[in-house]
Amino acid sequence: MTLLSSRWTRPAEPGLLSKALEVAGRLANDATDVITATAGRGAQPGTRDSPFDWVTDTDRTLERHTRRVLTSEFPGIPVVGEELGADMGAEGAEFRWLVDPVDGTANYVAGMPWCAYSLALVDASGPVVGVVADPYRGQIYAAARGRGMRANGHPVRLPERTRTAGSIVCTELARTGPWQGMPGFLERAAAARAGVRVLGSAALSITQVALGHAAAAVLRGYREWDVAGALALAIEAGAVVLDQHGESAAIPADGLLVAAPAVAHEVMSWCSGTVNG
Repeated sequence: MTLLSSRWTRPAEPGLLSKALEVAGRLANDATDVITATAGRGAQPGTRDSPFDWVTDTDRTLERHTRRVLTSEFPGIPVVGEELGADMGAEGAEFRWLVDPVDGTANYVAGMPWCAYSLALVDASGPVVGVVADPYRGQIYAAARGRGMRANGHPVRLPERTRTAGSIVCTELARTGPWQGMPGFLERAAAARAGVRVLGSAALSITQVALGHAAAAVLRGYREWDVAGALALAIEAGAVVLDQHGESAAIPADGLLVAAPAVAHEVMSWCSGTVNG
């Protein structure tokens, strides 16, 4: 396993960082207002491949609003979204925006207080700016390359953690259910006396690591817009991001581990033999 720092290696233009943070924060505030006003109150989900992979009016409304603002403020930077797909030219563009308007839609529809709005500006090196809104807790988490992570404007730095015993580790089901190897992962985590939580939002699972609430998050079967914003937070807070083979990567495509540096190797060992679900 190559355990290298996940800190950024490619600098970003300061003016772009500042403007992207300001606009993303504004959009996160808008999303917070909409989600808290509508959660569990007559949302009309449409089904995709799974009855728990829902699309709601709120998802579409928030993504359209996000796209309108980003297109106006950042002409020429394409947007890729959960609901409306990719703008022309997104593939191969120097920068692109990734938006998941409601990450944890099943929870949102049920009125369970665990979902998020996620937005990230990314380049070839990974997230440049990331914002995750946690509407139910009134928190907006933001990070920019080389500028650290903040929670409602207050700096956040990962606390030192050297053991997994007694800690929480987050994971999520893949889109088709438990990911391959998940039962063994749960058994090894239990043997190490770590608690595993499946809460229904990939973005918030990773964010818990960035905040120091969880020791690690292990995910399979996600899309880049599910995780990009939260990965920006985790990296800037001091966590490491590894792909399923234990190699450092900014946005792993086929499975990821986000962890406090000192416990990453142990948690990765619990995932031995797993592949993308």
